[in-house]
Amino acid sequence: MRLSNNLMYQGSINKILDGQQGVANAQERVTTGKKYLSTSESPSAYSQASLYINKIQTNEQHTKNINQLNGRLETEESILMSINTTIQAAQELTIRAGNGAMSQTDLETIAGELQELQKSLVNLMNSQSEDGKYIFSGYQDSTQTYSFDTSTGLYEYLGDQGQHSVTIAQGVHVKSSDNGFTTFEKVNARLNVTSNDGVFAGGVTSGTVYVKNQADFDTFHQANYDLSPTANAADNSFQVELVAGVNPGDPDTYVINDGYGNPISPAVTGEFTGEPIEFAGMEFKLEGAAPGTFDFSLQQPQKENVLNTMQNLITNLNSGLEGDGLHDALADGLVQLQNASDQVVFTQASLGARMILVERVTDTNSALDINNKANKASLVEVDMAEAISDLTKHETALQASQATFGRLANLSLFDYL
Repeated sequence: MRLSNNLMYQGSINKILDGQQGVANAQERVTTGKKYLSTSESPSAYSQASLYINKIQTNEQHTKNINQLNGRLETEESILMSINTTIQAAQELTIRAGNGAMSQTDLETIAGELQELQKSLVNLMNSQSEDGKYIFSGYQDSTQTYSFDTSTGLYEYLGDQGQHSVTIAQGVHVKSSDNGFTTFEKVNARLNVTSNDGVFAGGVTSGTVYVKNQADFDTFHQANYDLSPTANAADNSFQVELVAGVNPGDPDTYVINDGYGNPISPAVTGEFTGEPIEFAGMEFKLEGAAPGTFDFSLQQPQKENVLNTMQNLITNLNSGLEGDGLHDALADGLVQLQNASDQVVFTQASLGARMILVERVTDTNSALDINNKANKASLVEVDMAEAISDLTKHETALQASQATFGRLANLSLFDYL
């Protein structure tokens, strides 16, 4: 009888202990949210979950990169907008300077206004990020982007052609900045002749050549300038030749020759009356009489940053230039300011495309993050409703075991008599 009672008590205690363990385990699952309380319960699930955890952590880093990248791109966008607005203001001043009614004092006043705009541009082009890096210096972002060289009187770019990039998704790298070389240095200067004075000989005693119609001249320059490193000077030179009339009373004529003295094809010729000669957007003013020649050369295509364009404008407006000389200086400025503005707009377009890409990748990353977290949860995270139900079940079972044990503990042989 004693052995039977002992077995009965031990069995009841074991059930209570098992029930308490079950409640404790169920309660821990509810508290921690873990489906398994140790790796050994499901090594396979933990192994797969680890892969998703790595993906989630990588995605979190990509999100941090995106937030940082968005800040940088938005900052640059704001700066470029300000730069373009400043360039447009300089264009308006340059157009006003072309008003023939302007006195020298008026021109100097405009030069002063351009100087203030130039100072603003210098500050904008030397902008720094929140961590003190120069935005437009490329990889040399610890170096100031532009500096004034007192020996040449020009602004020099001190950065390089590098572009920092940020990884925002697996295999997706986005440029986080634009260097000043691409944005400000790759600006085409106005196409022009090498010298407005040219070289005269024979009966021609003096002469000038100025570009008056830029579009026509650009077409001629682009079609005829030899960019080859082995080109001779004569390959990019031309000549206006004055030819005396064959017979007494016949008018003098002119013919346009190449740099070797041969008429260009198709031939360009006309009567010379002493009035300016117009050809390919150029105007020639020649003094003297036939026979004689006036030689001129096409200037090599060049690049010019907007700071130096404005520096040249300021210098020329203060110098007292008049007539064709002033017109030519203003034409240089207008063309190059427009080209500078176009290059900034091109950079803005590239920036906008990157911002759209970042937005799309952000959406994709968010979707991936949701999927990765859901997959991880299905492997190792508890279903809370199920866990609470399981806890309730274990608590009920424990309560039943405890109640049963209490009744058994009070039983004796006399209860059966």
